[in-house]
Amino acid sequence: MMEMIRYADIQDFTVLKEHDRHISESELKNILPAKKVLVMYQGDTFIGWLRFGLFWDSIPFMNMLYVLDAYRGQGNGTKLVSFWEKEMAKEGYRLALTSTQSNEKAQFFYRKIGYTECGTLLLPKEPLEMFFAKDLTQLA
Repeated sequence: MMEMIRYADIQDFTVLKEHDRHISESELKNILPAKKVLVMYQGDTFIGWLRFGLFWDSIPFMNMLYVLDAYRGQGNGTKLVSFWEKEMAKEGYRLALTSTQSNEKAQFFYRKIGYTECGTLLLPKEPLEMFFAKDLTQLA
């Protein structure tokens, strides 16, 4: 069955609210009309999302990439990120950023899909936050 990736709209609010526990309901409602969330479906089945913003109001920053457990390891995360990168390149952005904590496996995924480490941040009582960047100019 083919996957479909699209910008989320208010009809996706309930399923996103159920799964994305890293954003308040009010902020989720605010960013949906701004097209800052992508959703992925396989048929009618919700399988994941990508939420982003703009770092320094000028660089696309992937805040959250999540694929439901049953759909991991099948290339779905890569497809979501690739779709997002192409969308950002079409809009004229030349660079994309993301981050993950040093104790999370995501760092290996980001490296595998072409992101390179570009810095770290250490907040009190938190694991080291690792930042990654990817050049989007080859996608434009």
